Amino acid sequence: MKKTQTKAFANLVAAIILLVFEIWAYVQTLGFKIVKKAAVQPATFPQIMCIGMMVFTVILIIQSLLKLKNMKEDDPLAEPAASINIFKNKGVQAAAFVIVLCIAYAALFEVLGYVLVSAVVAAIIMILIGKRDAKQIALVSVLVPLAMWLVFYKLLTVNIPMGVLQPLRNLIDMI
Repeated sequence: MKKTQTKAFANLVAAIILLVFEIWAYVQTLGFKIVKKAAVQPATFPQIMCIGMMVFTVILIIQSLLKLKNMKEDDPLAEPAASINIFKNKGVQAAAFVIVLCIAYAALFEVLGYVLVSAVVAAIIMILIGKRDAKQIALVSVLVPLAMWLVFYKLLTVNIPMGVLQPLRNLIDMI
């Protein structure tokens, strides 16, 4: 088998694509607004995350290159890489569906609000990954976004859109 058809080569290609994206993301953070007299700037956390991802991606690139150079026939990474054909690979289909779901999430965020959209998306993803307990899906998909909204709204004073659940926010404001 050619080395270009192995899992090790697939890891190398994916890591290079990921590194390009991470560099782009880091460059985007350079345009964030600077807050005077603030120890931590809005760009600080995203930049730390980008740098951390870049470090691990470079490690994956180095590992993949070393593996390709010294690969033996019985190595697990010498096996053929899985197809990324969306019509043949169920995992790729699931990934494409989650991407579409994220786009829908962003499109509906303002209209329906954080809690409602997050609950629906969380429930769909839980079903997609194989969870079947309806009670668990309902509790997690509703309580986690609601708790996170409460933390951000009440403790951190971040105004997150509530959409159709605006009356809930008004109720919380009275408490």
